[in-house]
Amino acid sequence: MPAHPIGVHVGPGLTEDNELDAGGPLARAAEMDADGVQVFLTDPQGWTAPKPRPDAADLLASDVTVVVHAPYVLNVATTNNRIRIPSRKLLAAHAKAAAAVGAVGMVVHGGHVLAKDDPAAGVDNWRKTFSRQAEDGGFPVPLLIENTAGGGNAMARNLDALARLWDAVGEFGAGFVLDTCHAWAAGWDLTTAVDDVRAITGRVDLVHLNNSRDPQGSSRDRHAPLTDGEIPTELLVEVARAADCPIVLETPGDAAGHAEEITLLRQALG
Repeated sequence: MPAHPIGVHVGPGLTEDNELDAGGPLARAAEMDADGVQVFLTDPQGWTAPKPRPDAADLLASDVTVVVHAPYVLNVATTNNRIRIPSRKLLAAHAKAAAAVGAVGMVVHGGHVLAKDDPAAGVDNWRKTFSRQAEDGGFPVPLLIENTAGGGNAMARNLDALARLWDAVGEFGAGFVLDTCHAWAAGWDLTTAVDDVRAITGRVDLVHLNNSRDPQGSSRDRHAPLTDGEIPTELLVEVARAADCPIVLETPGDAAGHAEEITLLRQALG
């Protein structure tokens, strides 16, 4: 396995009956010559608990690096009990399912609080999430919090907010995912983003290396292919080099396009 694998976000590769189809994650990785894959275990916009995957043993035994992404709907920061409480339960369920397929970590968005709320309430809710899980032995895979593109009450949109969040959760071993499109949309300086994040968190565990269809500071989360967006490709390569960690491409395109992006990155990074 490469020290810093390059992976691609792929579909779950399952039928409606939870059976493996021909386009399973390992088949997709082979098709693109990818070192890794990132997958959702359920509908990312739904509240369904994950089922055991029929290819779990194969994923565990494979040299392909597996990353799981938690559903987008989860928001453990919110003060809305009807969202926060089921979010905590599903986060734990997805982490358990991620461990069952050998995932190196599980990505989860930082979430947000309501407009009327003090962001400190969201930070406290994140701390409670980790603290309560610690009572049960902690999360079975590293939880990797991802920066987000927009929202004034977001927990991980800007560096100041990230610092407040890490003061609360850093002691629990929280990991960090740097999404380049999200950072660009939030107005970050990508030439210093890796150093800026490390100064706060002490770590960057994963990079979502995505270009953007929109100008810097737009707050719009619209990914673009690696070489066809508003962010100079050379700048994205420099972010990947500085982070020196696993990469996942969440760029639009087909298998051939992703294979070209992987080849480009391997050549550029040496």
